[in-house]
Amino acid sequence: MENLSWDYILKYVLLGDSATGKSSLLIRITDDRFDLTEPTLGVEFGSRILSVGEDGKRVKVQCWDTAGTESFRSITRSYFRGAAGALLVYDVTRRESFDHVTSWLEDLRKYADENVSIILVANKIDLCSTSPEPLPSIQFGHPFPAPSTTFDTSSSRSPSPTPRPSTDIPKDLKNRRVSSMEGALFAKEHGLLYVETSAKEGWGVTDAFEWTAREVLEKVKKGELDRRKPGGVKLKAKEMERQSKCC
Repeated sequence: MENLSWDYILKYVLLGDSATGKSSLLIRITDDRFDLTEPTLGVEFGSRILSVGEDGKRVKVQCWDTAGTESFRSITRSYFRGAAGALLVYDVTRRESFDHVTSWLEDLRKYADENVSIILVANKIDLCSTSPEPLPSIQFGHPFPAPSTTFDTSSSRSPSPTPRPSTDIPKDLKNRRVSSMEGALFAKEHGLLYVETSAKEGWGVTDAFEWTAREVLEKVKKGELDRRKPGGVKLKAKEMERQSKCC
């Protein structure tokens, strides 16, 4: 039986335009499966326990998947409050979903706690490629490198399947409307983490949640969250006692 104990509980929100795959990402991280979903009405909820960091802290992420339509925007904003982590999602085949990221980010900055950790998620890369490609961005916690730098994604824990032989490449791949470089540059400019995912294939999904959790735990360790005591971070009683003795 799976160990259900945890050291931290973190509140996450998933936000972005409708049909960017937020619900599919939630199903992939909670149930490890892919399912076509109907548009979210209001919010949906799911959770999973992850092992995070070198010391293997057990973190229970409680995820609120918010609707991406304008009619629900006033409702979904209320779920931003107290969030420790946020996945800001766009569809790499739909330029307008990336163009709207700025508006979603403004809402998040306005209504969420000031120290919320945000990762920009470029989703649906399976529609443009037969395998995940090296990111022109970061290993966790590293600054965005210059374009001439050799990129290294060896720190990613998501599976990287062997590319299919050329005779097996589908002919119906879509054109990518937002490049990896553009997405990563936007993330760097706004102080966000960056990852590329496929909810269908499972590429990068665990990374999206783990990298965000690692940044949240680093902020907890540095005391950056103590000032606000956001409801999105809850410590196990034993962990609270340990921190009170060492600080």
